[in-house]
Amino acid sequence: MDDPLLTGGQALNGLLAGIYVAFVVAVMPALHGLPDDTFLRVMNRINDVIVNPAFLTLFLGAPVLAVILAAVRRDPLTIAAAVAALAALVITIAVHVPLNDALADGGTRDRYETPWVLWHYFRTGAAIVAFALLCIPTTN
Repeated sequence: MDDPLLTGGQALNGLLAGIYVAFVVAVMPALHGLPDDTFLRVMNRINDVIVNPAFLTLFLGAPVLAVILAAVRRDPLTIAAAVAALAALVITIAVHVPLNDALADGGTRDRYETPWVLWHYFRTGAAIVAFALLCIPTTN
């Protein structure tokens, strides 16, 4: 693998998918068992802390590199990877950010947890698909 753009795209998309998987298998199940007041405090804290340069590099860099790769390579797998990476980004912006903002503004767990987790499954799936497709060798 001598293409730094491909390597970077695979790395960023894989790491982002890994963060999302960690929420599926550990973070949200752990929070689910907590009392409401603790859940709200911890989730709001996570939402504040995660907005940092390292996460933003993965969050924005993964779809950007996937789109650049699709434009350069123009093969169906890479284009599909870019679409999947963009889908994860759009889900976050359209669903998770508003839910997080509503929670920070005094929202309730009942209106937050179920839709957040449901849409997180879709976002995680899209991120995994983007990563997996970028790892499949192409003829380009």
